[in-house]
Amino acid sequence: MKVLVIRFSSIGDIVLTSPVIRCLKLSDKSMEVHALTKPQYASIFSENPYITKVHTLAGKPAETAALLRKEKFDFVVDLHKNLRSFRIRILLGVKGFSFPKLNLQKYLLVHFKWNLMPEKHIVDRYFDAVKPLGVSNDGKGLDYFIPENDRMQRSDLPEHIQAGYYAFAIGGNHNTKILPAHKAAVVIGKLDKPVVLLGGKEDMERAAAILSIAGDHMVWNSCGKLRLGQSAWVVEHALGVITNDTGLMHIAAAFRKPVVSVWGNTVPELGMYPYIVTNPERVALIEQKGLSCRPCSKIGYQTCPEKHFNCMEKHSETQIADALKKVVSAGRA
Repeated sequence: MKVLVIRFSSIGDIVLTSPVIRCLKLSDKSMEVHALTKPQYASIFSENPYITKVHTLAGKPAETAALLRKEKFDFVVDLHKNLRSFRIRILLGVKGFSFPKLNLQKYLLVHFKWNLMPEKHIVDRYFDAVKPLGVSNDGKGLDYFIPENDRMQRSDLPEHIQAGYYAFAIGGNHNTKILPAHKAAVVIGKLDKPVVLLGGKEDMERAAAILSIAGDHMVWNSCGKLRLGQSAWVVEHALGVITNDTGLMHIAAAFRKPVVSVWGNTVPELGMYPYIVTNPERVALIEQKGLSCRPCSKIGYQTCPEKHFNCMEKHSETQIADALKKVVSAGRA
């Protein structure tokens, strides 16, 4: 059997497909599991040992489908579920399965604050797409596979953090999902271990603002200096992780790390919180419940529509720091 799994983007969403891919392959080891994604995310799939081959989008859906048709797939599992993925499924002309995206429920939650979302993580909803193939969740959580050339050594780290550190993923795709720099700096000042700041080049200005307040004696700013795989290695070897709702949050969950997940304008009820099923005590969700304006989006904005940004500004730095210490202690137990 040859199965195509579609997930175009992004980092975190692709990591969330990993249990489905693993369970598909292990349900029949002779099965070929292929993936279709955007070119910039191909490496995440290609490192996955359960994936036979990675395909990338090539122009219009018709062009992509023409290339894929040569593979003669038996089934398509659509874990992206948008117009483009639907068109590719139709053009391939083979049986396809998808999952409940719950767009109406999300709309009602965002615009009317009516929570009709099921208490079901998106990973478990993804598994609805493979039920017709007799595949079920093995309960082993997420996978993330670091490229061999991205595996670092402790000696690659600054000397003052080699004995143990916390990782702090300071970025995000939208500003309303990002803890402000001045609050992040105060959190760092309340921690009992050095901190590694993680982020891309787009987070360098924010990292500099954090350092200007927190100082660099307890901080290593790696923003813009590490590849994704290297950042994942830093997460894997951290004592614990503080993170916004971003891709590194899901990578931390894949490594079963103690995680403090800080929420802004979005809410965990949308089904994208850290997926750690075997040790839920290792996860702390920090959010401002009861705000009449939250959630204001299922994704995020560049600025707060209400101009006050209470969903982040009202967070207690002490609560975040104490939550990290608590989940780290739970991880040791």
